[in-house]
Amino acid sequence: MKEKKEILSQQIIQFKLERLALEVAENLGDEPEDIVLIGIRNNGYIMANMMATLIQPYFQQIVEVNGIAMNKQKPEEIKLDVPFSANGKCILLIDDVANTGRTLLYALKPLLQQYPKRIQTMVLIERMHKLFPIKPDYVGLSLATTLQEHIVVEMDDHQIIGAYLL
Repeated sequence: MKEKKEILSQQIIQFKLERLALEVAENLGDEPEDIVLIGIRNNGYIMANMMATLIQPYFQQIVEVNGIAMNKQKPEEIKLDVPFSANGKCILLIDDVANTGRTLLYALKPLLQQYPKRIQTMVLIERMHKLFPIKPDYVGLSLATTLQEHIVVEMDDHQIIGAYLL
């Protein structure tokens, strides 16, 4: 078994999420439209709920949270937890780790069948192995890794415990 090396502690993750919330407020705070945070199941959804709590004080409009489910290895069926109209809304798509960009790209599919005003992406950790044309708008940490290394973000009771390199 590979040894896991901590790259982000729970405390540092909280600081990064607070910084990301300020960036979102700075960029979307003047938008009159509702903000919809869509978290990619499972870790991205937990992160979206945490982010909604952090950004709501900066917004007068509604901040909604929704989830999106898919098989990340073979994303044939992509389903929103609660179907909604994205027309004219600001969407923030959230996941824990971006590696090749594939998951974020496929998660956009049901959103592009509508007409949102804006779609942005957020990840806690961005790796540098892009195979798809996705560059997250909000990044907690950019990390260069080898292809053999793996990043795991551990969650417990709807909180992020830490991020580890395997």
